[in-house]
Amino acid sequence: MSTPLLRIQQLRAGYGRAEVLHGIDLHADKGSVITVIGPNGAGKSTLLNSMMGLLPSKGLVEYEGEDIGTLTLEERVMRGIALVPEKRELFGTMPVEDNLVLGGYRQMRLGNAQWRSRLDDVYALFPRLKERRTQLAGTLSGGERQMLAVGRSLMSGPQVLMLDEPSLGLAPLIVKEIFSIITTLRQTGVTIVLVEQNARAALAVADHGYVLEMGELSLQGPAAELAQDARVIDTYLGATRKPD
Repeated sequence: MSTPLLRIQQLRAGYGRAEVLHGIDLHADKGSVITVIGPNGAGKSTLLNSMMGLLPSKGLVEYEGEDIGTLTLEERVMRGIALVPEKRELFGTMPVEDNLVLGGYRQMRLGNAQWRSRLDDVYALFPRLKERRTQLAGTLSGGERQMLAVGRSLMSGPQVLMLDEPSLGLAPLIVKEIFSIITTLRQTGVTIVLVEQNARAALAVADHGYVLEMGELSLQGPAAELAQDARVIDTYLGATRKPD
């Protein structure tokens, strides 16, 4: 059995003395999509921030078979892990293309002389960004800002892409487009960790799913099976389960 690209064991993290995550175990195989669903306040963003090194944590964070728990945020980025945060955190007063170029810092540091060519890949994935490449990021629509945030992360050439609530605040048609792009990304071989409140859409694109509630995993399994689980249907999919 192959070693997972990313493995988390007994992860505990929080803010000050308040522990938010209480011993989380999960893993992601290379080229897979895993999703973590759950209600507001369950600890989903805390989980991603801990995995990225933005928050102190206890437990094992293993990447490519190596414990990276002591690595800094920059070191994890250089190893090939990227996070698209919920707030996107773009440079609003800079043009779209300048935001993307900043995302290529890792490839530049690695000595990839062709790193700017990744712009073509991002523009192929997001034609709208190419149309708006000279437009200030702060003037983009919500959906365009999300595309830019994802595109900027892809400029680094990550092996693991972590997405924190990519559909948050977006219109249904844009949400459909974002999840279509996630499906396309998985075909490139990038491993995706998707944190999402839109459980139906998330489970539809994922291989494996985890349900996080009150800082603990209450359910996990193949995404297709979770989508048929009575508890998941009742609680997260907005559908009424038929009586037995």
